[in-house]
Amino acid sequence: MASGAASEAYHLLVVDDDQRLRDLLRRFLEREGFRVTAAADAAEARHLLKLMAFDLIVLDVMMPGESGLDLAEAVRRERDVPVVLLTARGTPEDRIAGFERGADDYLPKPFEPRELSLRIRTILRRLAAPAAQAPSAGPVRLGEATFDPARGLLVRNGEPVRLTSGEAALLGALASRAGETLTREDLAAALGQEDAGERAIDVQVTRLRRKIEPDPREPAFLQTVRGRGYVLRPG
Repeated sequence: MASGAASEAYHLLVVDDDQRLRDLLRRFLEREGFRVTAAADAAEARHLLKLMAFDLIVLDVMMPGESGLDLAEAVRRERDVPVVLLTARGTPEDRIAGFERGADDYLPKPFEPRELSLRIRTILRRLAAPAAQAPSAGPVRLGEATFDPARGLLVRNGEPVRLTSGEAALLGALASRAGETLTREDLAAALGQEDAGERAIDVQVTRLRRKIEPDPREPAFLQTVRGRGYVLRPG
């Protein structure tokens, strides 16, 4: 077992219509120390999600019936569990589509199982210890909303606003250096997505603006610095 007690409490749902790959991933991730439940399609995954709680979903994009993208979008509306998408289509446009539908990370096939394990651990560490991402940042006021980087929590008018782990990490990175321009490379590094590409970061910024801005088309807080990157201006 590669990770021992560090991962044994984490329960993963692996969804893939390829039985050989599904069984391979289950055996590998169990050896890595995770608890793993597998589903052959979105319908079975939905049934399992009603019965059990999962810490992360590993989800194939191209499946018969409901696609992985559709399921990822539905999961994002209903719960906070992070999603890692797997797909044979690995173009930048495909990655962007995955992030637009709510994925936390995206891994093109074929891939090394060890890389998947490392990406899973990165996301779970981010969820378990958000304070470590921005140790110097206190709560940040964004109009009627407040973001607490230490808890990865966004609250508007006393009600929590659902953030994906990636959105919380992105906002945490910006809040920790509020008023300072961060390049897309800086933000990709904070998200552990150095290979995602600039447009993928732009997509995640757009998603985040929908949750923090009164008018996402005219951002008051998360602003673009043309030719350089993005800056968070609390207020």
